[in-house]
Amino acid sequence: MKLTGNLVYLSSALALVACGGEQKNFNLTSPDGEIVVNINVDDSLTYSVSHKGQKILEPSRIALQFDGADNVGEGLTGAKATTSVINRTVEAPFYRQASINENANELRLALNDSTAVVFRAYDDGVAYRIETDFATPRTVTNEVAEFNFATSPEALLPMVNSYNTSFEKTYTPARLDTFATSGKDMMFLPVYVDYNEGGKVLICESDLASYPGMFLTADNGKLAGKYAPYPDSLYFHPTRVQEKVATAHDFIAKTEGSRTYPWRIIAIGDNDTDLPVNDLVYLLGEENRIGDTSWIKPGKVAWDWWNAWGLKNVDFKPGIDNRTYKAYIDFAADNGIEYIVLDEGWSEPAAGNVLETIPEIDLPELVAYGKEKGVDIWLWMVCNTLDANLEEACKKYADMGIKGFKLDFIDRDDQLAVERVYRVSEAAAKHHIMLDIHGMYKPTGLTRTFPHLVNFEGIFGLEQMKWSNPEMMTYDVTFPYIRMVQGPADYTPGGFRNRTKESFEINYYDPQTQGTRAHQVAMYVVCDAPFAMLSDNPSEYQADPACTSFIAAIPTVYDETIIPAGKVGEYIVSARRVGDTWWIGGMTDWTPRELALDLSFLNSDVNYKGSLLADGADAAENATSYTITEVTADSETPFNVNLAPGGGFVLKLTPEE
Repeated sequence: MKLTGNLVYLSSALALVACGGEQKNFNLTSPDGEIVVNINVDDSLTYSVSHKGQKILEPSRIALQFDGADNVGEGLTGAKATTSVINRTVEAPFYRQASINENANELRLALNDSTAVVFRAYDDGVAYRIETDFATPRTVTNEVAEFNFATSPEALLPMVNSYNTSFEKTYTPARLDTFATSGKDMMFLPVYVDYNEGGKVLICESDLASYPGMFLTADNGKLAGKYAPYPDSLYFHPTRVQEKVATAHDFIAKTEGSRTYPWRIIAIGDNDTDLPVNDLVYLLGEENRIGDTSWIKPGKVAWDWWNAWGLKNVDFKPGIDNRTYKAYIDFAADNGIEYIVLDEGWSEPAAGNVLETIPEIDLPELVAYGKEKGVDIWLWMVCNTLDANLEEACKKYADMGIKGFKLDFIDRDDQLAVERVYRVSEAAAKHHIMLDIHGMYKPTGLTRTFPHLVNFEGIFGLEQMKWSNPEMMTYDVTFPYIRMVQGPADYTPGGFRNRTKESFEINYYDPQTQGTRAHQVAMYVVCDAPFAMLSDNPSEYQADPACTSFIAAIPTVYDETIIPAGKVGEYIVSARRVGDTWWIGGMTDWTPRELALDLSFLNSDVNYKGSLLADGADAAENATSYTITEVTADSETPFNVNLAPGGGFVLKLTPEE
């Protein structure tokens, strides 16, 4: 990771001298002056946040409690302050943009000789973290992280009732001043809070190293952190040898005495469209641990599991075998798709041995066949079964020519689960193996720490339509504003059996999608996804070569991303640039829309030409209907596009010669 610019420390000498070296009240302001953090250090440590003069958070406590003495943020008489200005450019490989300008004001409060809290104020949010410098390890019994919201904002909450979760939930709307959790109910991050004209807020976290992730409980406007306890005993599920927690301790973490704790983030935007491009989670992630990134090659992948190996009109019986996977390789090669993935079944799941394949699979033969065709291979694994043979498996498959692992079924974010993610990430990087992690908690700056983590699940994605009929069109235009702020999202789009709201039916082995084909194509532009699945089977794609070619041409890594239009839960338009070419994708919920796109972000000195893939005139009745037309555009003229119910579009624009 390269950093350029300045990190300037400015002593608060005059204030400290005037107050005898300690103060009780501190103010921190964002560079543009529109966000203000007020901090009080008087017995307990509290902070409040205002945005453009409107109170966002009322005084909210911060504390870290240990099994013994030395609690952080309690029994205080004041603090000593050091301020700094951060102004630098952060290069961001495989992120939604190539580099980020980081500008922030920082306040470090030394609470005593061994504890401190650091606040940062950006133009688009506030973050804080606790630091300790004890000589001996500590056991953390609880972290107090309060978010006491002012007035009565509306919120969108991903609710769960267990720490054992795949973090795949839709959003429950609630008015915070009248909403309270009870029993085991809680929500995972991010949480969206809408102050209407006062701003849009997300609670996020970053740099979650050797520490559990944060959930939240609610009590009529007051949100409070809650954390998975440290596992005591474990057991293994017989079907896939997934490791699960049987019993847990009454503390949340065992930590080194000298360390930093995760960043707690309050991301703030004027409008919903500011949120998908908020970079605070990435910027506050730990810097690159793996060094050289030249071996990391994002791209697209032909996937088998969603479509149940459902090849049609072939002269063999499809299944988990070399003949079937050679057909996937042929399809990928014919369409310029870089990878295929062998999902569950290439190795016997119940055996939990990732070092052996089933008799029907000859991996060296498949790797060699793929090399001839210019297609590389990824392997699916249950994460803990890889961890059990970590070094041996990484070396074996890297030497064989396997390029990546799709890891699954973590389904926890207690401290041991988080440490496993870091451990397998470091081992994979050592052997130049990329990772796509499913059954995963939200990414927490991990793409900065480990750039070879090219995608993550932790999202209510396309697979849900194999076994349920959710309100997917609403979710599709909600999660980009919320979940995607934490990091890339492996929604696994590309289903070609498209259906209207009325005609959709659940079919596990011949799965359908809600919404139009253009909606599925738009996913490839709207989603941050450096590693993007083509989820349907090759036979479906081969039956529609025009649309398949269009998808195959969409990049997965961009130089710049903006959100020209949108509203949470209704629609979104994303615009992404590679060199001089723009890819603009949009999706709507079940409401049809006529959009007049503002293209003022284009270069005003040139005219553009390109192609538009959009819903067909009859897409409201026939969801597979779409058109591809050649178009021209410029920065001054609104570009009109119609979206069917559950519809979408992708517009590619390149400067004319």
